[in-house]
Amino acid sequence: MKQMFKSLLVFALAVSLLGCIAAPIEMTPQTEQRLSTQPPIRFLLTFDDGPAGVSYWNPTEIVLDSLARNPLQTDIKAVFFVQTRATRAGGSDVGRALMRRERDAGHILGFHTATPSHTNHRSLDPQALEQSLTDGSADIAAITGLPPTLVRPPFWSYDKRTFAAYQQHGLHMLLTDLSANDGKIWGFNASPRRRAHMLRSMSEVRERIARGELPVVDGVIPVVVTFHDLNRYTARHTREYLQILLDSARATGVKVAQQPFYDDTAALQRAAMARTVRDSSQPVTLPGFWNWIWNGKAQE
Repeated sequence: MKQMFKSLLVFALAVSLLGCIAAPIEMTPQTEQRLSTQPPIRFLLTFDDGPAGVSYWNPTEIVLDSLARNPLQTDIKAVFFVQTRATRAGGSDVGRALMRRERDAGHILGFHTATPSHTNHRSLDPQALEQSLTDGSADIAAITGLPPTLVRPPFWSYDKRTFAAYQQHGLHMLLTDLSANDGKIWGFNASPRRRAHMLRSMSEVRERIARGELPVVDGVIPVVVTFHDLNRYTARHTREYLQILLDSARATGVKVAQQPFYDDTAALQRAAMARTVRDSSQPVTLPGFWNWIWNGKAQE
């Protein structure tokens, strides 16, 4: 199972790097008319895999600085899905200090892993999964004062068993609409076609918005975006990525709220909860090759 999954990832990465990114979906008059009746979107930013545990040029610190101070909107709040016991992430003194900084800045800490590495939850036996969820919830509660309410499974991989375990721990699964595909995979740490990729992805999300598939929360449609704050490339380009999101929306005809990102923790929490998966059999749409890998639904 592990070897097959690794092979799939290698293949998917090769396709995404070497293959052609499809052009944006052309907007039809019907889509344009439907879109005109929908409220504007607001980007709900999420970051996976951190916080970085390194003391020198820490990428999570750079991401936090960029969210707080940038030309588009100051004090942006995000959801950080953390690895609480990974030695290069939240299992380090530096990582724990950064989680406290995320808390103090009004960001939300969600659960990602509580194992020594970035382990697929589906590969854990029931006892190990239970221990991981218990440990991770306790680790986050020790920092925030409350157990987490949001979970994002590594590699977006879940099934009925892991989904039920999340529910038993009061965890609600948040997936994504847009992914920067910026995760560092086996040494590759760049995104040379980031604008073309986001433009195509935004056009796909636009079609879902036009069909009324995304909920409205507080007068806007939350569009979930995923980055990785362990990635130094992402850290160096966070401000640029924020601009790319706005440019992509504009180019694809998607209305963006006057306040394009969340800067209120309570509003961010409401939006995130509204976008969580309610049932393990609920059809989901994942971005890019991930939808192909998991066939767009929870595995049996």
